[in-house]
Amino acid sequence: MLAILSVLFLFLCNSVCGVFQKLYCTISESCDCDFKPNIRDLEWDLYKNLYGQHLVADIVSEEVAKFLQNKSPDRPLVLSFHGSSGTGKTLVSSMLGNHLYGSAMGSPYVHQFVPTLHFPLPERVNEYREELKSWVQGNLTECARSVFIFDEMEKMPPGVVDILEPFLGPSHVVFRTNYRKAIYVFISTAGEEVINRVTLENRQAGRDREEIRSADLQDAIAQSVYNNNTSGFFHSSVIEKKLITRFVPFLPLTRRHVERCARSQLCQRGICDRSEVVEAVGGDIVYSPVQGQYFSSTGCKAIPAKINLFL
Repeated sequence: MLAILSVLFLFLCNSVCGVFQKLYCTISESCDCDFKPNIRDLEWDLYKNLYGQHLVADIVSEEVAKFLQNKSPDRPLVLSFHGSSGTGKTLVSSMLGNHLYGSAMGSPYVHQFVPTLHFPLPERVNEYREELKSWVQGNLTECARSVFIFDEMEKMPPGVVDILEPFLGPSHVVFRTNYRKAIYVFISTAGEEVINRVTLENRQAGRDREEIRSADLQDAIAQSVYNNNTSGFFHSSVIEKKLITRFVPFLPLTRRHVERCARSQLCQRGICDRSEVVEAVGGDIVYSPVQGQYFSSTGCKAIPAKINLFL
């Protein structure tokens, strides 16, 4: 009987301790919910494996480091990735997951939303808003260090993300939820016209790519996505109230960057020395504009298929 009571006591103690630990993890500044950020490795990964995106590397490294160094942030970190297909937006979101939780989308605290899957019907916006609010609030209650990734924002029905406004600003939302420690990443091709135009003008003026500054693009991207009626940020209060920490511009890639992508993928296959394949892939990609042939129309997205073609 004594043994049974001891086992029962331990079981109840563990259960109660688990409840208190989860509560502590939700409201405290120190509990990590398996959160194991490694900023140095993130910076190295961006430097080594992201091509042609000096603005992205600088902004993401700076903002993530600054956010995590603040033990009591007054609002979440909200990054909005913009640029053409194949320029590295999804890659960088995966890097964030890998260097914050060690497993990207494999972590139960990294949550991804895809409009065509989660919010496919524009006529159900009100229903989606309530579902999204419930999902975010529930996950923040589970772990304040949650990461939320919203992919393909150009396909998000306008109005859905506005339900997040209270979670993104400096106000209290719900008891037991320290929502200010969360990270939000929005990914979109909306705004690519502005980014590509500025990059092209810079190139035609004979300036180095690295001379393009983040300040040259922040307001232009915000206005572009706000006024784009096919964007999830169309006339959004999230934009109006300046709740995006930084807009992160992904510049269009040149042939040199495409060939670096090809070489990297060949090395992953153990055949780094196939320079003729690298050159063939670079020459087979479509570049734009017609006059100049400066930028890859597909970024690095078509590289695996091209490699298979020339091997």
